[in-house]
Amino acid sequence: MATVNLSDYKPLQISNADSFRIGIVVSDWNDFVTYNLRDAAIQILEKEGVKKENIEIFSVPGAFELSYACMQLCAAENHDAVIAIGNVIRGETPHFDYVCSAVAQGIKDCNVMTDVPAIFCVLTDDNKEQSLARSGGNLGNKGVEAAVTALRMIEFRRNLNK
Repeated sequence: MATVNLSDYKPLQISNADSFRIGIVVSDWNDFVTYNLRDAAIQILEKEGVKKENIEIFSVPGAFELSYACMQLCAAENHDAVIAIGNVIRGETPHFDYVCSAVAQGIKDCNVMTDVPAIFCVLTDDNKEQSLARSGGNLGNKGVEAAVTALRMIEFRRNLNK
C-alpha cells in the first residue's frame, strides 16, 4: 500500500499534445471517487496541451463495464489513448476479487488486442478511506498518474511509427 503521494510529476513538455485525442471511460459507481480521478486526469491533459474538445468522456454504470467500453473505443481507433477510471471497494464477499480481476484482464486485453493504449486507473481499495486518499487526498490523485501515463504511451506509440 502506498504511504506517500505518488502523484507529483514534472511537466512533460510534449510539443504536439494539442493533436492528441483521449477517451476517458468513467464508472459512475463510487462517483465520489471516480469523478475526482476524472477531473484530475482532465486537468493534467489540458495542462499538458491536449485540447478540451479532444478529450471525450464516456460514462458506464460500474467498474465491470469498463472493459467493454474501453475495448469498443480502442478497436474503433478514434482515440490515441483510452483511460479507464473506476473504483472497487472490498466488501464482505468475493465479489471484489471477481470484479477486480475481470477489469484488470479486460483492460490488459485492450492493450494486447488493439494498437491503442488503454490506461488502468481503477482503484481497488480495502475501504472508502483508502479510495479517498488516492483520489485527491493525502496520497495524491491517481487520475494525475493516468493522464501522464496516457500521454507517455501516445508518445511511445508515435515514436515507434516514425
